Amino acid sequence: MTTEYPIKKYPTVACCGLDCGLCPMYYTKGPSKCPGCCGPNFINKHPSCSIITCCVKKSNFETCAECSEFPCSKINKWDKYDSFISHKVSLSNLEIIKEEGIEQFLTQQKRRIELLELMLEEFNEGRSKSFFCIATALLPIDDLEKGLKESKRQIKEEKIDAKDLKAKSKVLKDNLTKLANFKSIELKLKRK
Repeated sequence: MTTEYPIKKYPTVACCGLDCGLCPMYYTKGPSKCPGCCGPNFINKHPSCSIITCCVKKSNFETCAECSEFPCSKINKWDKYDSFISHKVSLSNLEIIKEEGIEQFLTQQKRRIELLELMLEEFNEGRSKSFFCIATALLPIDDLEKGLKESKRQIKEEKIDAKDLKAKSKVLKDNLTKLANFKSIELKLKRK
């Protein structure tokens, strides 16, 4: 028996603060494409989640930021113990939503999504989608814009062919990694 959940108004923002609109699965083509948190047909694609049950099903909230118990023990541990690298910003995203409202957060997220879509369209050689998704979720917007601008300048200066996605991707990934390293932001999971 499938339990139905209400469809959220803003599925690109997960209940937990995760940027679903910046996830590789959100940009997958075909039947495995994720509709975002509690988007259409979500329950048929994802296992049950206690946060969604509490936030959406029981409380009818868009995000945990609306809850008087935020941050609760279910999400408070992510920044220290969760290995899913994109969860690193979940709590700070929820803080923004709590302080400034979901509309303000969506304005910032919309810009991040635009930058990600530009990266995927102009720089993805078929192997960099996850890296670009993580970078757009974790880096400040001004660093993302700076990385793109510097990459375009470098590509032009080095006369890299516009169709050479492999070379263009490497340039952008190197520039984003430098910006991340400068701010001690880890864009890749460290293997043990």
